[in-house]
Amino acid sequence: MSEIEQLSVNTIRFLSAEAIQKANSGHPGLPLGAAPAAYTLWAKEMKHNPANPDWADRDRFVLSAGHGSAMLYSLLHLFGYGLTIEDLKQFRQKGSLTPGHPEYKLTKGVEITTGPLGQGIANAVGFALAEKHLAAKFNTAEYKVVDHYTFALCGDGCLMEGVSAEAASLAATMGLGKLILLYDSNNITIEGSTDVAFTEDVLKRFEAYGWHIQEVVDGTDINTIAKAIEFAKEEKAKPSIIKIDTIIGYGAPNKQGKASAHGEPLGEEEIEATKQALGWTEKETFAVPKEVAEHMQKLQAEFAKKEQQWNELFESYRKANPELAKEWDIWHSDKLPVDLLNEEDYWTYEGNLATRASSEKVLQKLSKIIPNLIGGSADLAPSNKSVMKDRKYYSVENPEGSNLHFGIREFAMTAMANAMAAHGGLRPYIAGFFVFSDYMKSGLRMSALMELPVISIMTHDSIGVGEDGPTHQPIEHLAALRSMPNYTVFRPCDTRETAAGWLAGLLRTTSPTALVLTRQNLPLLDGTGKEALKGAYILRDCEGTPDVLLMASGSEVELIYKAYDELAQKGIKARVISMPSFELFEEQSEEYKESVLPNVVRKRVAVEAASSFGWHKYVGLDGATITMDHFGASAPAGTLFQEFGFTVENVVQTAVNLLS
Repeated sequence: MSEIEQLSVNTIRFLSAEAIQKANSGHPGLPLGAAPAAYTLWAKEMKHNPANPDWADRDRFVLSAGHGSAMLYSLLHLFGYGLTIEDLKQFRQKGSLTPGHPEYKLTKGVEITTGPLGQGIANAVGFALAEKHLAAKFNTAEYKVVDHYTFALCGDGCLMEGVSAEAASLAATMGLGKLILLYDSNNITIEGSTDVAFTEDVLKRFEAYGWHIQEVVDGTDINTIAKAIEFAKEEKAKPSIIKIDTIIGYGAPNKQGKASAHGEPLGEEEIEATKQALGWTEKETFAVPKEVAEHMQKLQAEFAKKEQQWNELFESYRKANPELAKEWDIWHSDKLPVDLLNEEDYWTYEGNLATRASSEKVLQKLSKIIPNLIGGSADLAPSNKSVMKDRKYYSVENPEGSNLHFGIREFAMTAMANAMAAHGGLRPYIAGFFVFSDYMKSGLRMSALMELPVISIMTHDSIGVGEDGPTHQPIEHLAALRSMPNYTVFRPCDTRETAAGWLAGLLRTTSPTALVLTRQNLPLLDGTGKEALKGAYILRDCEGTPDVLLMASGSEVELIYKAYDELAQKGIKARVISMPSFELFEEQSEEYKESVLPNVVRKRVAVEAASSFGWHKYVGLDGATITMDHFGASAPAGTLFQEFGFTVENVVQTAVNLLS
């Protein structure tokens, strides 16, 4: 290691340690130990241009061990991404650009919010998949306009999490040779040595998955680290993992190698002792030696040249391949290529269908209109109806395929889709049984937090699952997803509403969407369609002020639709309101919401084959719910709906009781 390289590495270490100390909160162990590997990657091996963090062909860096955020912020400052020393001093403070864990869209240079440990590895797999798919689509023999790597830095904790195993297994199956995982192996977690709970041979595990494996036994040897990365780049067929043996809290005389270095500030005295141990001579805190600043400026100039070369390449590509370039522009636009709202064919359907089958019909139309749709199911495509029939499946031999086999890996699938959306150029969707949204939840939450428009097809939405029983019948899941900030839930009642749900998901560029769909057939109801984009609307109405408001979503809309006629025969004036999406409805004007749910009408009935939680906002103190506040049972769907009161007769009787 040269003198300037050593000085740069120590600058990363002490900027990180001092930011953590000033905040009196954070994780200094990883920055002190992993700084040499991070510097090596960013300075020597990663293609990026800090002057343009959005360069399409940049390498992606994922910090799966997100608690090491102070190191990432130090890198972003030194390499010229716009973070200032003042930003570093505001580490973990309210409103700063340097929060406790890196946040996508908040801080330039942060590619994705990795959230809890392990998820970043799955994100990295999604980035690498996006690169390989886009390269297959757009590259020509003469022009490789998509040609970048995905790097992830993880720790022991990431590799204990199950999602990392899901994703790593799939990465090898998909032949993602441009994925390189740097494993910061320091053998320490919060509770102490990893020997208490993690004694496996990680490299043998990854070798069994089908990865290319290497080990660097000295985590301070940047030359060997660089050679290992270069060797990994030469392996085109397999993803690579490089185990880098480090010492947590390296250089801190009283804390290195100990659990206490992981998640608490070093303390002023220990920082001074560390500076002495590492030969740091700067007297001021948050110091960047002049030599390091100059070194970084030279690197930035070289990085900028890389992008300039690519820009020139792309201009030549555009001239030589105008049709491909036109497609590139379409793929990288947030706007739909067709005005689906006013496309008559998009809204034209016939017959009674389960909404999962309705979704399939809509998807086939979309696959012909939106070229960069890509997605698949967690091994449930025949049940989810989530295959684009005019498209091929992705495989090692055919990376241009846009139907994806995720295998039975719900969590990894969701985290991968997040990264595909964050990568740019793709519109990902995923599919699973609704009850398995429990497995997907952390990934779905990250979608919402990052404002990523991932669409989730969630089928088998209620006790309508029937014979599979309570383990497979969602009860509390609608309430759980509806409770999540910035998450859009859409439970349609028929095919036209399903088309509205898909369109809502495609138009919502800053919110993920779940389409919650039935297993059982539903009728195509008169009056459904575009109005569903408002989240709730009047499907049947009476003259004058209604006596009672009937509300429902999904399969239960049919019940209130039919109950309207029976109530009319009893002289009761009802209004039928389909409510496929609480979130979309809440975005409407107060005038519109009042026109649908007038405050003067206090007698209200909500019907949904799921938990009542959330409906009380709409039914109020004088209303009633016909819902499921207990688990289901194993029996034919019709039997269960009858048993648990999801009948026209019960809707009518409940309304009558309210009014009596």
